[in-house]
Amino acid sequence: MNTAVLVIAAALWGAAAGSFLPRAAYRFSAPAGEPWREECPGGHALKGWLGRAACPECEEAGYGPRTAPLVIATALVCAALAAATGTRPELGVWLLLAPVGVLLTAVDFRVRRLPDPLTLPFAAAALVLLGLTALVPEHAGEWTTALLGSLALGGGYFVLFLINPAGMGFGDVKLALGAGAVLGWYGWPTVMLGTFAGFLLGALYGGALVVARRAGRKTAIPFGPFLISGALLGLLAGAYAA
Repeated sequence: MNTAVLVIAAALWGAAAGSFLPRAAYRFSAPAGEPWREECPGGHALKGWLGRAACPECEEAGYGPRTAPLVIATALVCAALAAATGTRPELGVWLLLAPVGVLLTAVDFRVRRLPDPLTLPFAAAALVLLGLTALVPEHAGEWTTALLGSLALGGGYFVLFLINPAGMGFGDVKLALGAGAVLGWYGWPTVMLGTFAGFLLGALYGGALVVARRAGRKTAIPFGPFLISGALLGLLAGAYAA
């Protein structure tokens, strides 16, 4: 398949998948300790988890995150992954996991919470899907290093959580299991690159908030988006180099 056609197809898939994320992003955006949202701001019961964040019974139909940013973000991520991976079979795994990563990013930015119903299945799905991909010809990765990468990154984040629970949430530890799996597919250099990129992006974001006087040096920031962004950068680099 022509690379341009593949990228366009991936972008269209991402746009379609992103259009289903707003309602889930709203429902999962409940502060820590609170149940997932079951009603719109007007008090009407929500039906389902996928689709637009809109209520036909409210005067203002829209609520929660807007659809356009999620559609654009998911389309761009999927297009970038297709451009880097090409026609290798692991691209299917990346395209299935990408919308979940965008959803996790949106939720963590909104309420500083990474939902267990997303992080743990993300890690499990990554390992299972990559295990199946390892059986398909022409793949460019190793399932063994994906498993070890998951354990290593998850273990490393768990140590950081034990050292500084106020700065590293346990949701980040669970998310690191999935991030380590996708990075480990392309080997240890990709794991290290993705991990470093995540911490660098988080540090730059925190520093920018301090400079702008929107946060202090001890202000906690949602780290999930930067863990995911770093994993994406590492994954792109690993896919290009494979």
